[in-house]
Amino acid sequence: MGICGMNWNRVLPEAGDANKKKTVPPRLSRVNGWTPPLHIFQAISWSTLLLLSFVAFGMFLPLLPGVWKHVAYAVLGGLLTFHVIVHLVATSTDPAEDMVRLTKNYSEPVPIFDRTKHTHVIQNEYCHLCELMVSPNTKHCISCNKCVSGFDHHCKWLNNCVGKRNYMVFFFTVASAVGSLIIVIVILLYIVIQHFVNPHQLRTDPRYKEVKSDNIWLLFLPLWPVEVRTPVVLSIIAPVLLLALISLLMLGRLLLIHIYLRAKNMSTFDYIMQDHLKKNVGSADQKKGGLELMAILLPLRAPPCLATESSSGGPTGILATFITRRPQFVCARTSAILGVITRAPSP
Repeated sequence: MGICGMNWNRVLPEAGDANKKKTVPPRLSRVNGWTPPLHIFQAISWSTLLLLSFVAFGMFLPLLPGVWKHVAYAVLGGLLTFHVIVHLVATSTDPAEDMVRLTKNYSEPVPIFDRTKHTHVIQNEYCHLCELMVSPNTKHCISCNKCVSGFDHHCKWLNNCVGKRNYMVFFFTVASAVGSLIIVIVILLYIVIQHFVNPHQLRTDPRYKEVKSDNIWLLFLPLWPVEVRTPVVLSIIAPVLLLALISLLMLGRLLLIHIYLRAKNMSTFDYIMQDHLKKNVGSADQKKGGLELMAILLPLRAPPCLATESSSGGPTGILATFITRRPQFVCARTSAILGVITRAPSP
C-alpha cells in the first residue's frame, strides 16, 4: 500500500480471482471525496496542514530577521494557498467516466456483479455494473463503485479516485505540499541553528526591547505576544520538525514516483499491475526450476515416502507421477537428499 492508498485491489476483481476473498463494493456510487463515509486519512491530512500552518505563521516566521521574514510570509503563504485550492479541487471533482456523470443517478443502487453471467466487469468496453459503454482506459473502482476514466488509483488521503479529470490537480497537490514542507523544515532548522550560534538574530522584533532575559521568547508576534522560556520553544520545534520530516519523506517519495510514471507515460494502476505480473511470472519460474532440479538430482525410482500406488496396489515409484500429482510435498528423506547434494563440495 502506498501513502496514497495505491492498492490495485481497489479495482473490482475479475473472474481470475474467484477463489480469493472479495471486498464487497457499496451499493451506492460515491460522487467525490466528500461523499460519506469520510476516511480517517482525510482528517489526518487536513489536521497536519492546519497544525504546520498555525505553528509556522503563529510562532516561528515572526522570529526570522529583516526581509527574510516578509519573503517567508509571501512564499510560504502563496504555496499553502495554492495547495489548499488544488487539494479542494482534487477532492471535490467527480472523476467518473463522462457518460456516468451525464446519465447516472447516484441515489440509485448499483447492481451486484453476477459472475455466472459475465466473466469480467468491463467487457468490450461495456461496464455491466454501470450499464454503459466506457472508454478503453476506464476501470470500475470498488471503493467508489463507478467507472473512472483514465483511472490512476484510489487515494485514501483524498477519499476520492484519481483519474483523467483530476490527475493534474492531484499532482499539483502533492508538489505544493512537498514545496511547503521543505520551506517549513528550512525555517525550523535555521531557528534551531541560530538559537545556538547567534540567538540575537532571532530577536529583532521591537517588542524584545522590553524583554530583559535572553531565556524568554515571544510567540504569536505581532498580534498576541506570549512569553515562553527556551525549553518550551525547543519542545515545540522538535515534534513539529519530526512531523514535517516524516511528511516530506512520504510525499517526496510519492512525488518522485509520479514524476517517473509521467516520464514513462504510465498510470499508477498500470505500474502496479505490471509489477504484480512480474512477481507472478518470477514465482512460477522458481517453482518450475525447483521441480526440474528435483527431477535431475533424485533417482528415477522415488523413495518409499514418495511412491504412489498403482492400480494393482504396488508402488510405481516413478518420480514424475509424484511431481505431477503433489508437487508441493517434499518428505523428510527427500529434503535430506537435496541438502546433502547441495552442500557437497565441488570436485
